[in-house]
Amino acid sequence: MLNVKIKNHLHLHFLVFIAGFTAILGELITITAIPLVWFRMVMASILIFIYIKIAKVNIKINPKSIVRLSIAGVIIALHWITFFGAIDASNVSITLAMFSCGAFFASLIEPLIYKRRIIWYEILFGIIVIIGVFIITRSEIKYITGIILGITSAFLSSLFAVLNGSFLKQHTATVISFYEFLSGVLFVSIYIAIFGGGFSSDFFILSFSDYGYLFILASICTAYAFIAAVHVMKVISPYTVVLSYNMEPVYGIFMAVILFPEKEYMSSTFYYGAIVIIITVLLNAILKNIRLIKRKYA
Repeated sequence: MLNVKIKNHLHLHFLVFIAGFTAILGELITITAIPLVWFRMVMASILIFIYIKIAKVNIKINPKSIVRLSIAGVIIALHWITFFGAIDASNVSITLAMFSCGAFFASLIEPLIYKRRIIWYEILFGIIVIIGVFIITRSEIKYITGIILGITSAFLSSLFAVLNGSFLKQHTATVISFYEFLSGVLFVSIYIAIFGGGFSSDFFILSFSDYGYLFILASICTAYAFIAAVHVMKVISPYTVVLSYNMEPVYGIFMAVILFPEKEYMSSTFYYGAIVIIITVLLNAILKNIRLIKRKYA
């Protein structure tokens, strides 16, 4: 049993590393955010469909659930567009620092979705995060577009995560991902057809490296990561999973500094702000765990 837990903990941190590496791929891929997300979701949809056929997963759900999952699919598509757009407008470090704000957006969204009261320390930590963002914005004002897109991406990611939490009570992660990705592809396709110049032959002419990075993004960082995360949660507590994923910006920024030292070199003030945000996010997760333990043994 111990070996199983150790293996799953190592697997979990590999998944967190993959999540951080997503931003690195966003920097390496040369196409803009909207076509990038279209290719990612198309490839991921095909891969998950293949998995569904091999594993013989039943994907029949009622029309009401399809509508709900489709809305979530549009949200995740917009999250990814703003996420990669933030990288284009700034860099990986700025984007991931802003992405850390997502935990506090979730703290505000959860009470609305699950109809629970707001916890006092969530408000306090939210204020501290805002201070961290303010510190970063003052020192890196030239990246203001990336900062705004990063914060928007964090909000959309939190909204998506909270909605998915309610969906998992009724459907498997594979079924959820399949319908969300399909609806995301449809949404982005309509946008490209109307506002993006359509699907000309030039749209599909990418470099070999771009196709390679996109395949890694769609297969390992999307299809595999979505399914594997649910498998890990069968052995490891949801709290440990959430806490570990809060390390994503740390891993991502560390990799970015090593791989892109010239573009990722930031002022010391940026790192002060980023540290304030990340530590606050971790403290929030720890206090949540203490509350859960108290409730369990009360």
